[in-house]
Amino acid sequence: MSDEEYRVDDLARLSGMTVRNIREHQSRGLLPAPTVRGRVGYYGPEHLARLEQIKRLQADGFTLESIRRMLGGGAEFMSFAAAVHQAFDDGERRVVRLEDIHTLFPGLDEESEDGPALLDAAVDLGLLRPLGNGRYEERSPRLTRIGAELMALGIPPASALKAAAEARTHVQAVARGFVRLYMDQIWAPFEAAGYPADAWPDILSGLDRLRPLALDSVLALMRMALDEAATTLIEERAGLR
Repeated sequence: MSDEEYRVDDLARLSGMTVRNIREHQSRGLLPAPTVRGRVGYYGPEHLARLEQIKRLQADGFTLESIRRMLGGGAEFMSFAAAVHQAFDDGERRVVRLEDIHTLFPGLDEESEDGPALLDAAVDLGLLRPLGNGRYEERSPRLTRIGAELMALGIPPASALKAAAEARTHVQAVARGFVRLYMDQIWAPFEAAGYPADAWPDILSGLDRLRPLALDSVLALMRMALDEAATTLIEERAGLR
């Protein structure tokens, strides 16, 4: 078995899914069958990529039936599935080895005292995704740069990761709200109408416009919240409250 082949247990570990879910996706036609050799099924990078795609679409609110239609429904559905990911992708990801992680995240060197715990925290937060064989995928180059700049200011890695985890909790709630808005107001009527071919341009256009609107609104609200929080803190320290 090569580094690019996985048994079902390995695929489950790498994808974060259970073996049962993988087999169910296979039976539903969502996942291609593995290559069988000696009565053992071997999966490849394309299976892992498909599972990641399924997870992303599920997280965006699509049902498994909708996902099955996207993956097997022709060019329009595949274009939409790709557009969903591309619309919210943070940039080009890259694969790094364990020994090089400290170049991305200062303080995450495995040889340092807190390194293993910080590495686990970065994985739990979603900044890094284990690929096996000592390799990790950098999920968000922008967050990587922000983390490095915070640490350059003298903020300890553990504190920076804790702040990122707290922010992520709130941002995820906001993101779900915008995705629900799209699903309820744009996708649901389209699905109920039987996916009419002449409506695809509007569906893709709506998705394309959602990202900048969502990001701009979050940035505007964040600026207001930072201003209010800073004003409150200054007044409290000055004894005005």
